[in-house]
Amino acid sequence: MKYHPIDPKLFVKNREKFMAKMKPGSIAIFNSNDIYPISADSTMPFEQHRDIFYLSGADQEESILLLFPNALNKEQREILFVRETNDHIAVWEGEKLSKEKATAVSGIQNIQWLKDFDKVFFDLMTEADMVYFNTNEHYRQSVETETREDRFIRRCKEKFPAHNWAKSNPILQELRGVKEPQEIALMQQACDITEKGFRRVLNFTAPGVWEYEIEAEFLHEFIRNRSKGFAYTPIIASGNNANVLHYVVNNQQCKDGDLILLDVGAEYANYSSDMTRTIPVNGKFTKRQREVYDAVLRVKNEATKMLVPGTMWAEYHKEVGKIMTSELLGLGLLTKADVQNESKDWPAYKKYFMHGTSHHIGLDTHDYGPLKTPMKANMVFTVEPGIYIPDEGFGIRLEDDVVIQEKGAPLNLMKNIPIEAEEIEAIMQSRA
Repeated sequence: MKYHPIDPKLFVKNREKFMAKMKPGSIAIFNSNDIYPISADSTMPFEQHRDIFYLSGADQEESILLLFPNALNKEQREILFVRETNDHIAVWEGEKLSKEKATAVSGIQNIQWLKDFDKVFFDLMTEADMVYFNTNEHYRQSVETETREDRFIRRCKEKFPAHNWAKSNPILQELRGVKEPQEIALMQQACDITEKGFRRVLNFTAPGVWEYEIEAEFLHEFIRNRSKGFAYTPIIASGNNANVLHYVVNNQQCKDGDLILLDVGAEYANYSSDMTRTIPVNGKFTKRQREVYDAVLRVKNEATKMLVPGTMWAEYHKEVGKIMTSELLGLGLLTKADVQNESKDWPAYKKYFMHGTSHHIGLDTHDYGPLKTPMKANMVFTVEPGIYIPDEGFGIRLEDDVVIQEKGAPLNLMKNIPIEAEEIEAIMQSRA
């Protein structure tokens, strides 16, 4: 892995928190992701399933984590199964986790080879009454592929039909939504890498560059700072492309007078950052661009202040909508009649700001975390309002990642990334 080793105490604590919420007499199983094929003998780069990583730190394919707090043999209450390695595998694929290294990474003392899983699992199932399955219940999920978890669940139900089943996801939604200090530090590192990429791009961008060239500048800076690369598919959207919310082709030339919406974030140690900035191609906002930019920034700043313990996610978005409505009236994009006649289900401001303001962020860019209960300290959210005006040929979105504090304003993990229009212009115009 490119990232520095993570103190296994983080994963020890995460497992303790999870097992404390398990029902008596239950086993929980977590599988690594598959390596997904492209065609012929080509595969996509491996990405570990975030849940097994969260609980073990094991960042390797063909791994299984077993948790059984009530196992009669204390040594079997935590077991990590990893693929058996040998000299041949080391030569052809690179070094894999040995039992000793798996313990060093995870803090788990009982490391077994994967080939022994079925035997060990059957033995422990004779003691257990219930199995926690790790189903994907994220509110944005739309998975069509049968995953390694899916295959395990199907086989397990066939082989052990008399057992009861439970879901690990509700526990993980609660736990992963509130970050440990070490997790916040890793996310800060991801944000710091993103800052380096953004400053590089500010010094690179000029009329005539191509969107994909800007993407390449980010990627260069990310990888040279121990990131695997982008935490999600980057959006480099110049001109009217910014009005396509998930514009990812990044294949157009950036023109003098246009703005570029950059929705880009580095990952670090599997933790995400998620930044959006909008910059002028030529280094200078026009009067109208600046009016809209400042309006978006004011909405972002006011929305950030509302991220405090006790805030309800749904009500928060309604309040942000009211602030955005006021700004759109000031910009002449909405009239009082538009607001008076708006639909309850689709308020007038949605014509120019049609997406949500915030989402959890962490090991996933759209991370686990409860959305129907009050916000808590150490939850990490994005704040990302935008105004999109196709008729005027530009869209502006601004986004930071912030940590809710016990008291006071949220901690902005991107506080060092330029966002004020004057600072962006000053950096771009100081280029050699």
